[in-house]
Amino acid sequence: MSKTLRKALSYVPTYVVWILATIFTVVPVWWMIVVSARSRVELFNAPTLIINSFFTQNYTNVITDRTFQGYMVNSLIVSTGNALLVTLLALLATYALSRYKLSGSDNIFFWTITNRMAPPAAFLLPLFLMFTQVTNVKLGSLNFTLYDTHFGLIMLYCVFNLPFAIWLMKGIMDGIPIEMDEAAFVDGATTFGVIRMIILPLAAPGLAVTAILSWIFAWNEYLFAATLTSFRARTISERKGFLPINANTFDRVFISIVLLVAIHLLWMRFVEAFLPIEIATLISVVLGIFIIWKG
Repeated sequence: MSKTLRKALSYVPTYVVWILATIFTVVPVWWMIVVSARSRVELFNAPTLIINSFFTQNYTNVITDRTFQGYMVNSLIVSTGNALLVTLLALLATYALSRYKLSGSDNIFFWTITNRMAPPAAFLLPLFLMFTQVTNVKLGSLNFTLYDTHFGLIMLYCVFNLPFAIWLMKGIMDGIPIEMDEAAFVDGATTFGVIRMIILPLAAPGLAVTAILSWIFAWNEYLFAATLTSFRARTISERKGFLPINANTFDRVFISIVLLVAIHLLWMRFVEAFLPIEIATLISVVLGIFIIWKG
């Protein structure tokens, strides 16, 4: 056997693994598209992976559904608000943990990570009581409550996403030389000036990844959205959880994933402006698979 043939055969297991992984990832998505394009009558036909007809009314029914539009807007508001708040707080927190010798900083960093270790269901009852009773304050004609509000969900998701964002940003912040901060201070820059002129440009790719992951986590969260909202702030993830199995079921799921992937691609264009194309592509592929899997 020639050396060239032997080298070519050595790549066969790798190709097989990647082909199987691709099939495992793509087939469920393709099946969702196939089913979403069928009419109600065709749903009862023999299963096939071939699109025999494309019933566009399925998509128009979903897009024009006022209830679905409201849930989609709620998800955009909550996810975007949570991503912005988490990214900002993570930036400030990691800057403090990285640049200042805080007493017990290592313990503080570990304590923030432990908040992600407990299952969310363990917090469900106390959070429900807090949202419905503790924070239900009436001041004359005004009624303030966290239950069924965008603000309540944003603050709640921040509690669970902020530890992950701090853990993700800590290494990025430590990688920025502190000598650059010191040089800026010598030139008369303030702390916020250093963050704006030095930290933000250098940490932009990490901030982008942190924001998109926080956005995805908030978009896909189901348990709290189903329990702590009623109608005004109900999100698309909760809506997908109780859909009857029919043609519109897959249409709603497909449209919500398309929107999620579109936002992901637009955001990754920002990341590619600051990272080498190889690293940016790898991050984009990994996040894309994660989006499809979690969507």
